[in-house]
Amino acid sequence: MSKYKVGMVSLGCDKNRVDSELILGAINKHYEITNDAKEADIIIVNTCGFIESAKQESIDTILEMAEYKNKYNCKMLIATGCLTQRYGDELLELIPEIDILMGVNDYMKLHRLILDFIKEHKRISSASYTDEGVNEGIRLLTTKQHTAYVRIAEGCNNFCTYCIIPKIRGKFRSRLEKNILDEVKLLVDNGVKEIILIAQDLTDYGVDIYGKRMLHDLVRKISLIEGVQWIRLLYCYPEEITDELIEEIANNDKVVKYLDLPIQHISSSVLKQMGRRTNKENIISFILKNIGVAPIYYDFDCILNVTYNNKIKKIKFIKKNISTIIDGKVRHDPYMVAESAIKLICNDLKYEDREDDPEYVMLNAKLKSDKRINKIKKLQAKMEKKDQKKLQNKKKKPVRKSKFNSKYSDRIQSIRESDEKFRKSHENE
Repeated sequence: MSKYKVGMVSLGCDKNRVDSELILGAINKHYEITNDAKEADIIIVNTCGFIESAKQESIDTILEMAEYKNKYNCKMLIATGCLTQRYGDELLELIPEIDILMGVNDYMKLHRLILDFIKEHKRISSASYTDEGVNEGIRLLTTKQHTAYVRIAEGCNNFCTYCIIPKIRGKFRSRLEKNILDEVKLLVDNGVKEIILIAQDLTDYGVDIYGKRMLHDLVRKISLIEGVQWIRLLYCYPEEITDELIEEIANNDKVVKYLDLPIQHISSSVLKQMGRRTNKENIISFILKNIGVAPIYYDFDCILNVTYNNKIKKIKFIKKNISTIIDGKVRHDPYMVAESAIKLICNDLKYEDREDDPEYVMLNAKLKSDKRINKIKKLQAKMEKKDQKKLQNKKKKPVRKSKFNSKYSDRIQSIRESDEKFRKSHENE
């Protein structure tokens, strides 16, 4: 008897990608894996449920794959991931095309659930919640052969006011160091050369099981594994980055000189409302302190609210390198110069360029010439003109509607209403 063919559609972040690889690894010996969903007898959609656009994409994808039951070979549709964990049986009721619904803690049960569905022909819901353990096992990689993501922890203890992740994934829990090192060795034996460490809160690694932050020690031990050529760190909260970690990145030749900082906002009052454990001064202080320590690119997502001429302006900077040090001198990225200039005229943050001093952004320093003032004003005028042009183009651009909205508008509206109820019910928690 030939094996059933299984196709996977993985949505969302790289942590979700690792889950998808674990699912494929767990069922690989029982089924034939295919990259073409049209050929698949069983289709799995690993969903994302973090923000509105991600939820919409997940719903659209589930409904699109449901059409494959009529058009192609699909006989079973499985939905899993953050969206299914968040809504559970409610989603199963709203989308009757789903045959098996799983949460984020039930991947190892999948083969048994498939056999139960084939035998009973009854829809199955299995979305259990747990704060214990981390999904681990053999993975079937979906990345290029030379690179792989390694999840070192699950869940989150930050409980930011805008984020649902702790309620979906549970409290923060680190993987055992031995398990991580064994996984890296296995990946290297299979040709992987770049290890990308990921977690919801990478910098908190070790606190729950070792009593202190141990990311720097883990990075050093991974670098000692023969065959590892590059190590990259993703999603490091600036308030949790230790001096030991900065030193390890700076001095370890195998660690990519790069940090991804989820700053997201630079207004202290907004950060407080978001439930973040830092403020504007601490963020700026951290960056200035470490610019002179290590030649590291600091990439960040940030929204800056500033006051200029009694008007509030919102300026968004997305993943721009703010500076690096080459031959002992600070080399400015143009986006950093633009940001500093806008802060200067909008928020009383003075800017002084000093190549001989790594702390080149000087608070309350006097401007040296009118020429610089004029330059800054021209820069601001240019940016405002560009924003106005974008706004005009946005008004002209027709709203793109999902091709499934018309056909499934009632169900999608019901899901949105359920989401609103869910959000309100947890506002006071």
